[in-house]
Amino acid sequence: MAHFSFQPTRKPSLNPFFPSLMIIHSSHSFTSCATASRPIPVLFSLSFELSFLLQEMAGGLKDDDTEEFKGLRITSLDDESDEEEEQKEQDIVIDEDDEEEEDEEARNSVVLGFVKKPKKARSLLRHFFPSKAGGAPAWLDPENLPSGRSCFCDICDEPLQFVLQVYAPEEKQSAFHRTLFVFMCTSMVCLRRDQHEQWKCHQDKPSRSVKVFRCQLPRDNPFYSSEPPKKDSIDPPLKAGAALCNWCGSWKGIKRCTGCRRALYCSEKHWVKHSRTGHEHDCQRLRISSQLADSSSDETTPAVLLKGTANNVWPEYKIIQESESSYETDMPDDTVCTNSLVSSNRTDDALMSIAENFEGDDDRKSWASFHERIALAPEQVLRYCRIPGAKPLWPVSSGRPSKADIPKCSYCAGPLCFEFQIMPQLLFYFNVKNDVDSLDWATIAVYTCEASCDASVAYKEEFAWVQLS
Repeated sequence: MAHFSFQPTRKPSLNPFFPSLMIIHSSHSFTSCATASRPIPVLFSLSFELSFLLQEMAGGLKDDDTEEFKGLRITSLDDESDEEEEQKEQDIVIDEDDEEEEDEEARNSVVLGFVKKPKKARSLLRHFFPSKAGGAPAWLDPENLPSGRSCFCDICDEPLQFVLQVYAPEEKQSAFHRTLFVFMCTSMVCLRRDQHEQWKCHQDKPSRSVKVFRCQLPRDNPFYSSEPPKKDSIDPPLKAGAALCNWCGSWKGIKRCTGCRRALYCSEKHWVKHSRTGHEHDCQRLRISSQLADSSSDETTPAVLLKGTANNVWPEYKIIQESESSYETDMPDDTVCTNSLVSSNRTDDALMSIAENFEGDDDRKSWASFHERIALAPEQVLRYCRIPGAKPLWPVSSGRPSKADIPKCSYCAGPLCFEFQIMPQLLFYFNVKNDVDSLDWATIAVYTCEASCDASVAYKEEFAWVQLS
């Protein structure tokens, strides 16, 4: 099956998390200059322009040209003969027992995510629609953020910490922009409890320490221009967005410091932590400056107050992507994973250390298969595959969910489908220690609404399945 094929009822995707795309129309082809190894914001810009171009072409066609325009479609560069393959797909009915063929189809559709330090931190701002890990979230809807209990670990009541976000728009008017955000509690005690709670997904309110939010916007929205962002633009977003917590930089600031009345916090706990780590000195300075109440002091306030944020988040990276099929051929050891920030021996040894905890033969066999699959790209931190029937690559056989364990969408009651999984290698880039009680996981699989349904709430909570080693 061709790369990134979708159900016949769906339009071809311009998802920039996929590899290079080309437009095919009649016998002519136009190949984009983007490659799978380029940063996601660049690919988004190209896909945005392609989408805009198609809409302009559609609007400018005459009536007698509409039939010709219907032949225009988007496909992957790896599709050497899409028309023949699409015909074959219509003629072939995949047998449920033919697991090998189905695995090969999924393999050809997987996109790997790697982390890399951005050359310019500005490229990770929200109006460049980044995919990123660590740091603070680049909220897609900057005003209507998750609120209430959504921001907290349901087990220990600590505010959740930002893990990563994936920009994955769909060919749907209301999801022209679409980003998924993952947060989690940094306590391993809570994560172990979370693993038990996820089996209770059919309860009204299971207690979770890992939460996923989906936000989507139409092309015309109050926050961003309908034109693609320019790569080197220094223009700010159209709107400033909600004031954020001065300690974590993630959640909306809903509590004010009782001293300076300037610093905002998402919770009393973050106010206490900030006060204990230096804000008392800043607070005194701000009390004095507030008496002046001039415009310049207002502009410098955020820089002063946000000093603590960088110390309380994981290191920030951009996520770049490559097709897993590009690693199919054998490569010399010194050229494997050119996106590496640490030696492959380090991540490889760390992955193998997980295997020491396995007891059953089934787990060891599953791990061997898992390790063989990721061996050519051991620094991958993300595996993305949103095609019908896609499944996670499970490191171990125990702790896998059945179909009945995956709940329905909380908003439309439709089915959830697998979209991506987070690999344990990410912990090394986050400088998480390899101690007994340190945060650790085998994989975190994220399931999202298959229809990417619309709902009145801006950030729709999706489902994460945690598998521990």
